[in-house]
Parts: sequence; structure tokens; C-alpha cells
Amino acid sequence: MNGVLKGLLPFAVAIPLLWLAQFLTKDTPFLVILSLTVGVNITLAVSLNIVNGMTGQFSIGHAGFMAVGAYIAGVVSKMTSVYGISFLPEGVSDQVLYVVSLLAGASSAALFGFLVGLPSLRLKGDYLAIVTLGFGEIIRVFVQNTELFGKALGLSGVPQRTSLFSCFFVVVVVVVVARRIAASSHGRALLAIREDEVAAEAMGVNTTAYKVRAFVVASFFAGLAGGVFAHYQSIVAPSSFTYVKSMEIVVMVVAGGLGSTTGAIIAAVVLTLLPEALRSLFLNITGDGSIAQRVEQIRMPIYGLLLVIIMLVRPQGLFGTQEIWQVWPFRKRAKPASTTPGAP
Repeated sequence: MNGVLKGLLPFAVAIPLLWLAQFLTKDTPFLVILSLTVGVNITLAVSLNIVNGMTGQFSIGHAGFMAVGAYIAGVVSKMTSVYGISFLPEGVSDQVLYVVSLLAGASSAALFGFLVGLPSLRLKGDYLAIVTLGFGEIIRVFVQNTELFGKALGLSGVPQRTSLFSCFFVVVVVVVVARRIAASSHGRALLAIREDEVAAEAMGVNTTAYKVRAFVVASFFAGLAGGVFAHYQSIVAPSSFTYVKSMEIVVMVVAGGLGSTTGAIIAAVVLTLLPEALRSLFLNITGDGSIAQRVEQIRMPIYGLLLVIIMLVRPQGLFGTQEIWQVWPFRKRAKPASTTPGAP
């Protein structure tokens, strides 16, 4: 019972705060869009951290699973919105269909995660990276040439149902799940695989099964993030799910620290807001809007340079494998042992 209450506590705290945040930002559309982008990137980074950080694998095709969730959720939402749910009020019907479409997209991404993960997670290192990269590109090319998904123009007309509350509720869910996994016996098995896969297998850990489960969970949440993304963008284009997007998420995970959930969150927030901060800075310094617009073009070189610096200066990332409360100055200082003879 205590475990259930402990699991529900984050939601009890988050729900009223999310309602308040949504109320306070209702008249600032730019802030809402920026916050939604931050929320989607946090979900992607934390979910990829389950595979790349906790399990020690190297997947660089996360945008492919996001694309599956976005397109399936968008198609389901468009089809069901035509009819609605007759016995429910319109607002309630829209939200129910929104949840259904998100679950459809996330479940589809999880299924693809299982189909890709089962054969490929028997591989290691660079081979797994190549397989996941190939999957991401296959998905992008497939939707680019499929009429149902709008081909190269993208899927348009997706109902805009994502709110600040629903987006960050998904963030809370993925963070709670990631932390519960890390604290469970399943998480300890994943950490054992990360440290030494051969030793873990010798101790009776079914390494392939655990890696596939982690991959499916990560794919599910990537699809969920894709569904949230589709319902606030309204237009889902193949250009949103390129190799560049996958690398953005990888940089967030590596910068925050492989295995650190809070590190992934902080890195996702900083790297999402960084382009906007640079754009505002250039605009204020030069007064030239065209220079500010070029920030988007130099974003990936900046990410690449940041990744190189991190690898040289702090290869374990911001927090390494620890969480924010385990590092200075947040951790509690141990009391020094008394050296007085006879002292207790």
C-alpha cells in the first residue's frame, strides 16, 4: 500500500501545479508552444535514457519511433474526430479521442520497437546503432511515399488537442516510470547489463529479454511524445523526424549523463531553450532579424561542438550516472566520525 501511495504522490503534486501553469500561460501562445516543445523533448530524452543510459546500448533512431507515434496518432485522431462520441459532450469526447489516439500511436511505436529490438538487440555497439539509424530512415522514407500520411507534404489537419497540462502530464508519467524502473529489480538487471553484459549473463540475467523490454518501453514513450507533438503542430511532416532529430535527443542524453534521469531533463530543457536564447541575443546585439534566423542553421554545429567539449572535459556528462540530489551541493554531508576517546 505504501508503494502505491508513493507512486501516486508525484501525480498528486503535479496535477494542481499543471492546472495552474496552464491557467497562467493561456494568454501567451509563444510561451505555450515553447513549453510544449520542451515537454516533448524531455519525454524523448528520458525515454531514450532507459536504453542508452540504463541499459548501456546505443540507439540513434529514436526519431523513427517518434514518427510512428505521430503519424498513427494523427491518422486515428483525424478519422475519429469526424464522428466523435455521440453520448458524450463535445469537449469530453475530444479529450477521450485524444487519449485513444495517443495510446494508438504509442502502442504502434512499442510494437515497432519490439519488432526492431528482438533481432537487433542481440547485436552490440556500432551494429545496434546502424540498425536503429536504418530503421529511422526507413520510416521517414516510407511516410514520405505513402498517400495516407500525406507523402512529402506531410499529414495536415490533425486536431490541435494538446494542452500544456496533457503534455507535462506525459512528462510526469515518463519520469515516474523511469525512476521506478531504476529502483526495481528490473532496473538493477539493466544496470548489470550496462556494466558488464557477459558477467550479467553468467549470473542468470536474460540479457536479450531485458534489453528488448527496455527498448519497447522507450519506444512506447517516444511514440507518446510523437502523438503529443502531432496534436499541437497540426501538421506532421517527414522533415521533423530526420537523423538530425535523433542526434539531438542523443546529445541531450549524453550531455545530461548516461543513466541520469534528472540529467536528461535538465539537458533537454537547456538545449531546447538555447536556440531561442541565442536568437534573442543576436537580435538584441545586431538588430538584424536575418542573423537571428540563421541560428537554426548553426544549431547542429553548436550541438556537435558541445558534444566534443563534453567528451573532452566531462565524458560522464553533467551528472554521470547520479541524480541531481546525489551530487554536491544537494547531497547531505556525512557527519565526521568523532576522534575523542570514549565518545559514542
